Amino acid sequence: MTAEQFADRHIGPGPADERRMLEAVGYASIDELMDAAIPEVIRWHGTLDLPEPAGEREAIAELRALAARNTVAVSMIGLGYHGTHTPAVIRRNVLENPAWYTAYTPYQPEISQGRLEALLNFQTMVTDLTGLATANASMLDEGTAAAEAMTLARRVSRSASAVYVVDADALPQTIAVISGRAEPLGIEVRVVDVAREDLPAEFFGLHLQYPGASGAVRDHTRLVEAAHAVGALVTVAADLLALTLLRPPGEIGADIAAGTTQRFGVPMGFGGPHAGYLAVRAGLERMLPGRLVGVSRDADGNPAYRLALQTREQHIRRERATSNICTAQVLLAVMAGMYAVYHGPDGLRAIARRTHGMAARLAAGLRAGGVQVADVAFFDTVTATVPGRAAEVVAAAAARGVNLRLVDADRVGVTCDETTTPAHLAAVWAAFGVPGFDGAGEEGLPAALRRSSDFLTHPVFRTHHSETAMLRYLRRLADFDYALDRGMIPLGSCTMKLNATTEMEPVSWPEFADVHPFAPAAQTAGYRELIGQLERWLAEVTGYDAVSVQPNAGSQGELAGLLAIRAYHRGRGEGHRDVCLIPSSAHGTNAASAVMAGMRVVVVGCDGDGDIDLVDLDAKIDKHRDALAAIMVTYPSTHGVYETGIAQLCAKVHDAGGQVYVDGANLNALVGFAKPGRFGADVSHLNLHKTFCIPHGGGGPGVGPVAVRAHLAPFLPGDPGGVAVDGGPAISAARYGSAGILPIPWAYLKMMGAAGLTRATGVAVLAANYVAARLRQHFPVLYAGNKGLVAHECILDLRPVTKATGVSVDDVAKRLIDYGFHAPTMSFPVAGTLMVEPTESEDLAELDRFCDAMIAIRGEIDRVGSGEWPAGDNPLVNAPHTAAMVAGDEWPHPYPRSVGAYPAGVDRAGRYWPPVRRVDGAYGDRNLVCACPSPQAYED
Repeated sequence: MTAEQFADRHIGPGPADERRMLEAVGYASIDELMDAAIPEVIRWHGTLDLPEPAGEREAIAELRALAARNTVAVSMIGLGYHGTHTPAVIRRNVLENPAWYTAYTPYQPEISQGRLEALLNFQTMVTDLTGLATANASMLDEGTAAAEAMTLARRVSRSASAVYVVDADALPQTIAVISGRAEPLGIEVRVVDVAREDLPAEFFGLHLQYPGASGAVRDHTRLVEAAHAVGALVTVAADLLALTLLRPPGEIGADIAAGTTQRFGVPMGFGGPHAGYLAVRAGLERMLPGRLVGVSRDADGNPAYRLALQTREQHIRRERATSNICTAQVLLAVMAGMYAVYHGPDGLRAIARRTHGMAARLAAGLRAGGVQVADVAFFDTVTATVPGRAAEVVAAAAARGVNLRLVDADRVGVTCDETTTPAHLAAVWAAFGVPGFDGAGEEGLPAALRRSSDFLTHPVFRTHHSETAMLRYLRRLADFDYALDRGMIPLGSCTMKLNATTEMEPVSWPEFADVHPFAPAAQTAGYRELIGQLERWLAEVTGYDAVSVQPNAGSQGELAGLLAIRAYHRGRGEGHRDVCLIPSSAHGTNAASAVMAGMRVVVVGCDGDGDIDLVDLDAKIDKHRDALAAIMVTYPSTHGVYETGIAQLCAKVHDAGGQVYVDGANLNALVGFAKPGRFGADVSHLNLHKTFCIPHGGGGPGVGPVAVRAHLAPFLPGDPGGVAVDGGPAISAARYGSAGILPIPWAYLKMMGAAGLTRATGVAVLAANYVAARLRQHFPVLYAGNKGLVAHECILDLRPVTKATGVSVDDVAKRLIDYGFHAPTMSFPVAGTLMVEPTESEDLAELDRFCDAMIAIRGEIDRVGSGEWPAGDNPLVNAPHTAAMVAGDEWPHPYPRSVGAYPAGVDRAGRYWPPVRRVDGAYGDRNLVCACPSPQAYED
């Protein structure tokens, strides 16, 4: 296959389709269309300096060569990253299955019941193992989960103190992330050896590690009591596998538990992506950041899952926010939850006992050989003391293919896991100079700390243990859902486009999947070269000078960019600059990120066309000139328009001493035609899960690299591998964030090349304008820019038809399910509208199918408006229609069953049937159930 053919396969419309679309829009060529749409003041007419595009076979061969430069050693480093066996049935049918990895965030619950059930399993697994009341649907990693726990404690604590105490035996990368997150918020982090030192007199929160980074397992009961006595909340960062054997945090009174589920079948991936977790005691559930799956009911009263308290997460509280989390790690959470389903409680206990048994035998062998081993209770990690010889021992182990942890000049840490074998132990003993050991180890868990309570009692964790049962369960859940493997997901601002199989394939290779983030540099040359190339290519595409891929979500990229701006001002003696201007149309994460970066948010108004009001901008700049730190804008705008005043805006802010942050959410409309770093921006985050083809995975993983001009480069995120970090504060727990999925955008850029990327942008803009042209006479297109053109998305205004007929945007969204579509983005950025982004990947037939469906729905709305169908009983308000509904014995509705079941143009043989009718969100919020209900609850 030639390189040109890959771009042709990625881009849906062929040359004949493009001509038809251009004719409908009124332009002779894509170049002519883009010349008209993009303001000349920002237009870039060069050619991207990227390698010649490779075909699929060539790209895979080059990735194979890079992968071969990584060494897949036996990892016994630990520190929150462990070897694990991903059950093949989960790897093939979840991680490698587009039905799971191409789905969108489950904001439309009726077509997301499969992954919502899988996430409810995940939440149940976490609550059962931690002994707490409620868990959310995953966090980005352990470090960010711990940081969110800190800010949650700050909100809830009765203490007026700004001190947060962190156990010195916490994971070093967690301490780095907590410290970086705390400083802009005015929180003082004190690292205390809680096993030997007294707690401060006053503090609002306490973070404990269980087991500790050293491996020590300690009874924290008295520390929890002491913290509660001064009004502080306690977070326990707990290892879930250890909790199958150890007393859970909830049983000693912990308020919060945080951690990672990586060792539940999710490969290390050089640091990610992995599903972090966050769980809380009763009474704190409505304070949880992130997403929370709950049980509600549908229009027939049947149980149905949905995102509970959804508006809290979907429409973040802007300048009043306490978190900017808007991404979960759904795909990885599904894997971890299914690992627990597959193994069940007995299987997990057996894995934990074997892991602990290996560590106990390791310790016994070392002691028998005269090596001093820390005399503490442990689960999987042994710390050995070899005065002055630690580096020698680590090197000797590496020569035998085993990586150990160098604690300091005198101590070595060794961690066992599910994959540890007797041969690995023998290699470790040899590295210490200990002869073979034939004896057994003594259990290292004190009786007082052993778990006595049951867990994972729900039938889902006790049923699917055979390959057959598990395979069918995964297939059943996948069949409930709508993902890109079924059809178009036209979500504005979300860029749901093709995730090519060739791009996805390397993610499962051991050379990428099975590398520890703290492995020696000599073992990761291939990864580091791939990341370096990717960062350079992203810098070229955006016009910036430096890029860091560490942020593992777009929201984290925002925070990293704003922290770089903050550090830049402080470095120039202008630390008083703390005002961040944000347009009223911005996504809520922008304001939330500014607050987390220690900035004050000042809102700039928009005019009647949706553009930033430059007059109001001048007024806000004049008022805050001396304190102006930055402005955050999205370009093209959140309204899907190339605003003509962007260069003028950048100049105004720079003249006042501020920096310009351009949100990269809509970069799919710029690549090859304009570069933010060239038209006045100082920093952007990039959504690799949008423009650069990392799949959304049902709501994550994501990657949000931060790109900056040279003057901000010294303040890019630092390495979180220790408490002291170079550069800016650590944003995630691993230096390269979710490195395990970076081969995906690398392959996309490599195979598309400069011409393919540029053409993709043009076709994306053409597709949006084609949809707008076809639908404008049926639904007004709310905003447009130059010559009436939109960018890569368009907003359809449903407010007039709602006012005239009562048919709401929700009704249209649910009726689209009957037509075989995921709804566009609802009521953002304008209430009562649909924002449509067709992307470059959808071919003309699919674009026409969508337009035909919207036109047919408009016809149905007109029948409601004319009185032919009652306002309270019609195909729209009753949508979506399930098979059970239309196959029922009774049909009391004033329209035929066939209209509900098979709307105009729907393929009767291939119709997607949602498993539930419209879900009652308010009921689910009033009756919050966020774990697997008992079978009796379903009967009731």
